Amino acid sequence: MPTVLVTGGAGYIGSHTTLALTQAGYDVIVYDNLSTGRAEAVLPPARLVVGDLAETAKLATLMAESRFTAVLHFAGSIIVPESVENPIKYYKNNTTNTTALVELALRHRIPHFIFSSTAAVYGIPKTVPVTEDAPTAPINPYGRSKLMSEWTIFDAAAAHPHFRPVVLRYFNVAGADPGGRLGQCTPQATHLIKVAAQTALGRREALSIFGTDYPTPDGTCIRDYIHVTDLAEAHVRALRHLEGGGAPGVFNCGYGHGYSVREIIAAMQAAIGHTFAVRTAPRRAGDPPVLVADSTRIQRVMGWQPKHDCIEEIVKSAYLWEQRL
Repeated sequence: MPTVLVTGGAGYIGSHTTLALTQAGYDVIVYDNLSTGRAEAVLPPARLVVGDLAETAKLATLMAESRFTAVLHFAGSIIVPESVENPIKYYKNNTTNTTALVELALRHRIPHFIFSSTAAVYGIPKTVPVTEDAPTAPINPYGRSKLMSEWTIFDAAAAHPHFRPVVLRYFNVAGADPGGRLGQCTPQATHLIKVAAQTALGRREALSIFGTDYPTPDGTCIRDYIHVTDLAEAHVRALRHLEGGGAPGVFNCGYGHGYSVREIIAAMQAAIGHTFAVRTAPRRAGDPPVLVADSTRIQRVMGWQPKHDCIEEIVKSAYLWEQRL
């Protein structure tokens, strides 16, 4: 049974991927500082080691003891407005820590590396849907910190042929495990569907629409929402791809179509059968008008096929999870 390291595996996407990996037969060790993740999200038989990526000596000891065949790297900071207000945090948590992790993986001869990246590296794309070959021009520190991490990873791979990475660029991740075992737990999350579920349950006074004057049909931002379980499966496919000798590369993870903020609100209200308070607010810094993926490459190369491409299912699963919390 191959043993893999999942950094940030107690968080939202990391915990769903850890579950998918264990179900696929991998022995998984999660390394997480629990700053945003939760220990109970690491479901057995996966094991949790509490630690920070900045604790390189601790991480090196773990690597020496565990003989990992792969690293799946999720740990990092992900809130766009916060990155504008506190960019140094993002360059430290994302770029610096990723560089240190890559260095350790090289030192311990771990051959496979899967990196959690983002559509934010594209900035404001000129053509939509966005392919992996589109220019990278991030418009916020979050996107820049992730793009710099990608450069580090691929430069390391060029210098060390045994090191073979896959970078997965996520679009908007949403929803919860269909079995009700996992979901997004961050109390002050900024993800729209999470916020809509919290508002629907009365845990927030109102949902704010940040900007109603974007160049879109209803004036609000459009995003490609991918169910977290489909995204977790994409990571398993990526690992299998590398293990089978597949080439390193960059792959978009999305469905190829988007929904506006107003459409997501309407979908949530339809799913739960009642309305909730909505208010308008000024635009947030660093928000592009439209981000929709072209995910042809991952489907063609890895055979990934989404099973939960249904906005009603996504919002309902998020709401049911929020109820459990």
